[in-house]
Amino acid sequence: MVQEMEAASIIFAAGYGSRMRAFSGNKTLLPLKPGSNPFEGEYPIIFEVIRNLPRGPKALVIHHGKDEVITVTRDFGVSYYDQPVLNGTGGALIAAEGFLEQIDQKHLIITMGDIPFVKRATYHNLISQLKDQDLVVLGFKPMDRAQYGILEIEDGKVKRITEWRYWKEYPLERQAHFEVCNSGIYAAKRSALLNHVKKLKQRPHQVEKERDGRIVVVEEYFITDLVESMHSDGLTVGFIVVEEEEEVMGIDTGEDLVLAQSIFAERNGQVKRL
Repeated sequence: MVQEMEAASIIFAAGYGSRMRAFSGNKTLLPLKPGSNPFEGEYPIIFEVIRNLPRGPKALVIHHGKDEVITVTRDFGVSYYDQPVLNGTGGALIAAEGFLEQIDQKHLIITMGDIPFVKRATYHNLISQLKDQDLVVLGFKPMDRAQYGILEIEDGKVKRITEWRYWKEYPLERQAHFEVCNSGIYAAKRSALLNHVKKLKQRPHQVEKERDGRIVVVEEYFITDLVESMHSDGLTVGFIVVEEEEEVMGIDTGEDLVLAQSIFAERNGQVKRL
């Protein structure tokens, strides 16, 4: 039996989900129980995310399709924080700074609204690690590391998270030491996080994006910068690794959605996966 713990939670649910073709809404509202087609049905992805989180206050960071997100989730008693400009995962955390300032809980989960299969036991494991750590990263070991950020680990502690576009240029000998990838899910001590969110606001990145067929430079904030910032300040950043990659799968494409619906049906005893 999992020991019930309490923690506050922030769920990122603001993005456009541009890789989800033929769907213009907020992808966290896509169904895990499909109807006549994968994009119509029951039980939105965000329901499963909320259901698996520890008890405690929860905040949804919203932007795209925010009115519908609020309507669909209003019975969960969550708080809503608007990310006025989609300026990265760090920007989403900055948007929820007011939530961090007002809650009483010492521990916090940061998770994604399109990653529904993280187990309650895994969230509790993350929280339990905060006894000896200031920040804990949920990692996994994928069959293919391409496109994922990796954890640069030294003496069992995470020094930094390096995105694929950078570490792919490392010498192959150095790359061979990287085994654990970043799921984008974290647990943190609220006091440490509040201090470093203020530092995060001072570290914008200039990022090239395609907008309306042309390349523009936009300002974004990366939540992964917290790791290096905390490590540099002498705080302890740890990690745990899930056993199955499937637990931290994000639903980015139509193919991902169909697979997630199959996994959900199998886990709920409805069908055997093909």
